Amino acid sequence: MTRIFLASANAKKILEMQRILAEHVPDIEVLGIGDIEGYVEPVEDQPTFAGNALLKARAGVAATGLPSVADDSGLCVDALNGMPGVLSARWSGPPKSDERNNDLLLAQLDDVPDERRGAHFACAVAWVQPEGRERVVEGRMDGRIIREVRGSGGFGYDVVFVADEHADEGLTSAELEPAEKDRISHRGRALRELAPYVAADLASG
Repeated sequence: MTRIFLASANAKKILEMQRILAEHVPDIEVLGIGDIEGYVEPVEDQPTFAGNALLKARAGVAATGLPSVADDSGLCVDALNGMPGVLSARWSGPPKSDERNNDLLLAQLDDVPDERRGAHFACAVAWVQPEGRERVVEGRMDGRIIREVRGSGGFGYDVVFVADEHADEGLTSAELEPAEKDRISHRGRALRELAPYVAADLASG
């Protein structure tokens, strides 16, 4: 079993990454923050998704000694000039709350007509090895924000986001089967791009 560390405490995100990476590294085990006693998360103070992802992955290597993956992702809404962006998880203030974030977003877009509710999810994923090798890849999923919360899957803003690929049926990302979400999501696209590099690096020792 090959172990890597994912700098996240989000159980759903850890499972998502395990699913996608396992296609390329069948014997991989993804450990999360909850598996590391006393882990202290760094302050995400970088202005870009890539900067925050690298910051978190480097901290993961320093704390665990394991090859580490970290992602930083967020929702960029056209009518809000690309916000909440890197502030997505903290949009409604502390403590972090998906429900409050979604409520605030819907309130901010309440008077925005449907044709101007375009948005995209952006994701940067960083891979950092203990000896210092680093790689960052990025993914994107375009769509729009609907006017109510729908679905019980996914996390974050999935319940209010309809991807372009599902515009006709109007399914939110939270209403998609996990395999379909992985196929089209910003994180899924980034991880599929990164996974062969992870497999090659791990195979080369």
